[in-house]
Amino acid sequence: MRALRFGLTLVRHGETRYNKEGRLQGQAIDAPLSEVGLQQAEAAGLYLRDVKFSNVYVSDMQRAQQTAETIMKHNSSCSTLQLAPDPLLKEISFGIAEGGLLQDVREMAKAAGQTFPGFTPPGGETPEQVKERVKGFMEKMLQQIGAEHWHHSAEDEKYSPAVEGRPDDGVRGVPVHALVVTHGAYMRVVVRYFVEEMHCSLPEGSDRAHLFSISPNTGLCRFILTVRKEDDRFELSGIRCVFVHRGDHVKELVKQ
Repeated sequence: MRALRFGLTLVRHGETRYNKEGRLQGQAIDAPLSEVGLQQAEAAGLYLRDVKFSNVYVSDMQRAQQTAETIMKHNSSCSTLQLAPDPLLKEISFGIAEGGLLQDVREMAKAAGQTFPGFTPPGGETPEQVKERVKGFMEKMLQQIGAEHWHHSAEDEKYSPAVEGRPDDGVRGVPVHALVVTHGAYMRVVVRYFVEEMHCSLPEGSDRAHLFSISPNTGLCRFILTVRKEDDRFELSGIRCVFVHRGDHVKELVKQ
């Protein structure tokens, strides 16, 4: 049976002043990247410069768009690609807590007998609401990539992405590869959805606490998705995780 396999690389945006101060930005605060954030985006772009992409999606918030544009600037495969902003990729809304210190939200959650993440401040999005946005984006992306790239599909074959600590781990020779630049808390929901509901295959020795943690600024998560065609629609039939929260390029930046 024919199937299309494609890579999906999620990247968190670079640092903003609010990140540095330990404050929640959510959706109401559309802050630009800080000087460090711009350096992180440059480092991510240089790290990914030889990785081939076929599609680029980005949150419609400034910090994510600056990061995506910087990555694309360094990547020759992106020179003919259109950056596709999508509000479905926005950060989680933290309601009345936006602009406040992360520590204050933790205290708010504790007073409510809950923990953060997981706690929804008044006026904020629940995990279920965010997951619906994730599912909406995934559906839109699958249909677009399927329609554009189905000619790359092939008969089933055993596939095992090699992980050797290289920027193109898992996607060497894979002609279809989507770059998605979004936000830390949103990425956490994506990974949890893939693992808990879509039965994503995980690398050996994966630690759930690490899987469901927040990526560092410009941290990367990569998956291989398998898509099948059912009548005129494209359906996801499998997900394999290559790596999560990789920040090699950021560590190198800190050393300099």
